[in-house]
Amino acid sequence: MLIKKYTTDWITNFAELKREIEIGLNGIEYHIEHVGSTSVPNLDSKLIIDIDIIYKNESEFEKIKSGLIKIGYYHNGNQGLEKREVFKRNRESSHCVLDTITHHLYVCLTNSKPLERHILMRNFLRKNDWARLKYQEMKYKLAEKANQNKKLYAELKELNVNVFIDDIIEKEKTNLQRKNNTRKI
Repeated sequence: MLIKKYTTDWITNFAELKREIEIGLNGIEYHIEHVGSTSVPNLDSKLIIDIDIIYKNESEFEKIKSGLIKIGYYHNGNQGLEKREVFKRNRESSHCVLDTITHHLYVCLTNSKPLERHILMRNFLRKNDWARLKYQEMKYKLAEKANQNKKLYAELKELNVNVFIDDIIEKEKTNLQRKNNTRKI
């Protein structure tokens, strides 16, 4: 099955990946966030840990890139999304953690739209059971429709889920604006 039942192992997997990445980025200013479906408690998901490395100053990117290359990643460009760079494992390297836990690694500038999207979606799904359950149901249906094929699933998800995701992101933005306006009063 493409979609697996939620497990707290995903939190442990993220922590292990984060620890190893931090070793490679020692001395650089950044922070790391667990994003994507595996970061949402009780949300069934594909077994892929999504990680965002977040930095404030554009001058830090080359240092981060260099650190990641040293621990066996290669830069795969932004894949069409500005201010979000993709890094993948170099097949020539071997690491007992980084090569055994399936993950997607992104490096995002603090004010990037892709980062904002990841954080808002994650936070909304964490706080709203109805949205988490609806999203989960959509994922199971798409996996079935795709015959458990990862590539077809990704294409169907892109076509069928983005409207839902855009909607919950707007709801989270509205919620944050209300909180900020309430604090100002």
